[in-house]
Amino acid sequence: MDLDSLRQGNFHQLGEAITDWQNMTKHLKTLAEDADKNLKGKAHKANWAGMNASVTREFIDKTAGEFSDAHTQADTVTKILSDTRGELIDYRTQVNDAIDRGLKKNLTVMDMGDGSFVVTRSARPDWASDPSGQNDTTSQKDADDLRDEIQRILDKATESDSTAAKALRLIADQAKYGFSDASYADRDQAANALKAAERMAKLAEHPEDMSPKELTAFNRTLSKYRDDDLFAERFATSLGGKNTLQFWKDITDLHAGARGKELDELKDLQKNLSMTLATATYSDSSKMDQWKQDVIGEGTTSIRTKPSQPFQTSTGALGFQVMSSLMRDGKYDTEFLIDYKKELLKADEGPAGEGKNTDEYWKGGRQNADLVFGKGDGTDAVIGFMDALTQNPEAAERTFETQSDLNHLLQSTKYTDRGEHLGHALEVAVTGVAYGDTPNEPLPHSDIQVSIMQNVMHAVADPAGGASLVKEGIGESFGNMAAAYMPEIGLSLAGPGAETIFPTNSAAPYGLDKTDATRFLYEVARDPAGNASVLYGESIYTSSALEAHIADPSIFDGTTNDAILAVTKNSGLIQGILAHSRADMDISDSVQQQEDYNDALKQKGDYFKTLLSTGVGVGAVALVPSTPAGALVGAVAGGFFGGVSGMAVDRILEGQELDGALDEALYRNGQDLNSSEDSAKQQNQWSALDAINRHHSDLKPGATENLIRDAVGDGWRDSDSLLEDVHSRPSA
Repeated sequence: MDLDSLRQGNFHQLGEAITDWQNMTKHLKTLAEDADKNLKGKAHKANWAGMNASVTREFIDKTAGEFSDAHTQADTVTKILSDTRGELIDYRTQVNDAIDRGLKKNLTVMDMGDGSFVVTRSARPDWASDPSGQNDTTSQKDADDLRDEIQRILDKATESDSTAAKALRLIADQAKYGFSDASYADRDQAANALKAAERMAKLAEHPEDMSPKELTAFNRTLSKYRDDDLFAERFATSLGGKNTLQFWKDITDLHAGARGKELDELKDLQKNLSMTLATATYSDSSKMDQWKQDVIGEGTTSIRTKPSQPFQTSTGALGFQVMSSLMRDGKYDTEFLIDYKKELLKADEGPAGEGKNTDEYWKGGRQNADLVFGKGDGTDAVIGFMDALTQNPEAAERTFETQSDLNHLLQSTKYTDRGEHLGHALEVAVTGVAYGDTPNEPLPHSDIQVSIMQNVMHAVADPAGGASLVKEGIGESFGNMAAAYMPEIGLSLAGPGAETIFPTNSAAPYGLDKTDATRFLYEVARDPAGNASVLYGESIYTSSALEAHIADPSIFDGTTNDAILAVTKNSGLIQGILAHSRADMDISDSVQQQEDYNDALKQKGDYFKTLLSTGVGVGAVALVPSTPAGALVGAVAGGFFGGVSGMAVDRILEGQELDGALDEALYRNGQDLNSSEDSAKQQNQWSALDAINRHHSDLKPGATENLIRDAVGDGWRDSDSLLEDVHSRPSA
């Protein structure tokens, strides 16, 4: 910064600009709060169904989010500008004071332009008569001290000005469209983040030179700043795409075989680096765009350790393997993941596009180092990518909406170990809920989500080998997906005209095929955890539906008994499909298989109990009927989740004994068809009686129990006939 620029700068105009920013920030805060409470809040309370329940509400959510980001960005800009102005005014005062002190010593300071200045000493009028020969009034030391003081002030002012400009430019570049959510309290905070990023990038260029102490400090800094937008962008772009891959390959080679405390720290480092890079991918700066292109472009390049280093391994790792090993933590940007997916799956499918050699391709002797400190080794690049999808529902949905990609990935599980990871990503894609998260409200299924679910069902239902997919580590996920789609499954089995009996907010309530749904349930029931998930999902949905109709008869324009009849007949049909599948496996002859099923009921019961305790069922196992009263069945306001449905889960979880002469627990201790049918009847009867008592209904308990017994029996018999029509069975 030039001396005159600091001394003569018009900070009054900057002050006026800051005042404008402050006023705008206040207005944006009001708009953001209004958008969240009114626009978004009312949209979520609205009794919408179909497209409005998914597409329109999602658009409103994003719009409300933009108002929030606009306020955050304006607030950050205001704080940085205000802080910088205050600092520059202070530096101006300091430099003027220094110059005034110099004048008293006959020292003159002159701006020479281009950031330079000179300090001169005034000549003494009587110097010629001075015997000492001193021809000025001030010592050279005074002049040098003043010069150094002014230079220090200018350096600080320059840093304040330049770092503020750098931070503001980066904030503006974070979002190509819309606004950035980067938030900083002042200029120092933003500047410190940028300095730390550049320092960390410099260290990462030579990981072989990092001492254990430096590596610990490196990891600590990443942990501190991994969610910081400016830090993440500057770290990634300063290091560069290829060097990012090189850094991690070198780290895994340097610390191969780590144990104990060192291993724990490296696991933490991998997590922090992954989350830092995930944050960076949301930047739309031109440098970050280049980083993304470089990382994807190096996907099929062998990344080897530096030839000059003693830790060099004999083989390298493909860029996709390295990057995917860094995708297991953090939420990566959707567009980056989709671009990454296109090139990753090209490699995964192979030159012929058939994908038959997928496993051999990734294990083709290209690397002998463990790219993942912990579970797995990072060899299969698709596994890390699937883990990334589990944290980004939008990217997961967009990945699997392409049916060819979905089918390839499903079939690839037959010769890889990626089944469990793929299953988790599929759960996220069809529910819209990140893996491990619990929604705070029932989420409607979009057209695309239902379409993906239908394609998955069709693949599993395929007579030509579809059943084997359940055995590839995806069975439990298939069961969770079915549990989340009980409304659509119920409607597909019940047929047209049942939407007022089986209310749902799905955008495509009839989007599932009846034959595929039947075969899918039959195959999934052969996996203990998958079967347990479907059983719990069906029990939650059925008990909620029964309670809804008993509590509010206006939901259905027929009689409440007709609604109960339809709901429980469908329950008998679904549970009959599950029971016939298990019976066809003849698992009653296997003690171990029987134990596996009972253990799965316990484990999945704990999972569903946790979901119910939050007030929301799994996925969209929720009822939002379109009635004049606008009853929100399945939400906390209605009290149905955690109410009758909670008791239904407890009965299965705790192994409650059946009534009557049968000395058996509900759904346990016996897998023959008769005891399974009795369990289904008893569970439905209990749920109805719970609802009658809870809501003081006029329905007669005895007559209702008899109605349900006959309805479940009819559905059970229909399940046998339906399976004979759509599936080849040993018992048929």
